[in-house]
Parts: sequence; structure tokens; C-alpha cells
Amino acid sequence: MKNRNSKIAMLLILAISLMSFTTLTKKTVDIEKSKVNWKGYKVTGQHQGTINIKNGTLSFDGETLTGGTFVMDMTSINTTDLEGKYKGKLDGHLKSADFFGVEKFPTALLEFINVSGKDGSYKVKANLTIKETTKTVEFSMSIKENTATASLEIDRTEYDIKYGSSSFFDDLKDKAIYDNFDLNVSLTF
Repeated sequence: MKNRNSKIAMLLILAISLMSFTTLTKKTVDIEKSKVNWKGYKVTGQHQGTINIKNGTLSFDGETLTGGTFVMDMTSINTTDLEGKYKGKLDGHLKSADFFGVEKFPTALLEFINVSGKDGSYKVKANLTIKETTKTVEFSMSIKENTATASLEIDRTEYDIKYGSSSFFDDLKDKAIYDNFDLNVSLTF
């Protein structure tokens, strides 16, 4: 009995020691310094702009990335390559039900579900929710000091954003808008 109690005590001490070496932390993203840039493509060119992050955190075990959650403020969609009337028109159209429907869906959510890698270079699998539709996306993320960067390619039609898509509408010709758009993300924490 004494031998059994000694073994249990040793296992408890070992477990407590291992837990003390694990430093699980969540780092809050600085929404003022962080950037999400988008770029959308059409047959006759492209447009680009920004989306604000409402809030976000990155999770770490020591120095190793283990997770993350981000809420994007879809009402902040902003076109940066146009000015005046054309900018207002495109911003309004992107916010309308034809695209992101921000009145009904003011936020989008990105939640990491699996992270692999080390030394600042990671492969991330995440759930992206836009307009109440959740799809899995995969991307690479680099972390150096207090900055994380990533590039994602998103197929908007998977989130029921079909306006101007030649995948769904015939005879669009030079009015077609490509299904995929890019997000380039720089996070400061």
C-alpha cells in the first residue's frame, strides 16, 4: 500500500511539474494596428480595400501558436482604389444583400480548428463564417515578434454570394466578377 501511495504521489508531482512548464496564453489583437486588406477580381480589372477587425485573439503554448479567433466588422468594408461617387457606389453594393448583406450579417467569424508548425511558420485550418454559412479554409501564417501575417483565398460563392458570378449566370461577358477574392492579413498583438 505504501509503495502504491508513493507511486501516486510521484505521478502527481510529475504532472504538476509538467503543467508549470506549459505557458498557455491568449494574446489580444491590437485592432487599431492590425489590417485586413481585400482584393476582388473581375474580367475588366480589380478592386481593393479594407475590412476592420472587431476583436481577436491568438492562443499560444509558450512561443508556439495553437489557436485563434477573429471577428471582422463587415459594416466597415471600404474600397481604397476608388474615390467619390464610384467609391460610394461600390461600398454600398458590397454591403448590400447582393454581396455581404451587412444589415443582416454585420460580422464574419474566423475560428482556428487546427494549427501545425513551429518556429513562426504555421499551417492553419479554420472555420470561416460569412452570412451564417461556415466553411473550412486553410492557409499559412507567419509570426515574427508581435506580428502575424497570412494570405487567404476565399470562394465567395460558397457563402451564397453569387452576384455577377459566371459560375451561376450566363451571358455576363465583361461584367463577370470572379468567384475568388483575396484577404491579406497583418495582425499586431
